[in-house]
Amino acid sequence: MSTVPIRIILVDDHKIVREAWKGLFDNHSSIEIIGECRDGQSAIEMAKKLLPDIMLVDINMSPMNGFVLTEKILETLPGIKIIALSVNNLPKYAMKMLELGGKGYLTKTSSLDEIEAGIMKVFEGDIYICEEVRKKMPPAK
Repeated sequence: MSTVPIRIILVDDHKIVREAWKGLFDNHSSIEIIGECRDGQSAIEMAKKLLPDIMLVDINMSPMNGFVLTEKILETLPGIKIIALSVNNLPKYAMKMLELGGKGYLTKTSSLDEIEAGIMKVFEGDIYICEEVRKKMPPAK
């Protein structure tokens, strides 16, 4: 495994949520939070400047929600991997995120171990949907 940390930008409209996630990753040598944003427009600007590996994006933000932000980021910076981090655990949200080009979907109730595992999987090129959402998905035909 690489010794260079995965560079992440956090995007959530609640400061306390961003601070909590940042604190959780502070002592994690393979993940580095390089920026945090409270809205989609500042996230786009920061992504262009910092070129993160991954963006953890809240879905329920305004005026630009996480779906629109994902589309806009990937139009100009297709190399950035976007993982939704949402309170919503409905499979339709995860599927919409993947349809828009996102690479992962985690809920805010996912364990820290699962969030770290999801980040690693996405960084390595896989798609990751948390167990809480996968359990609600209809079986593949």
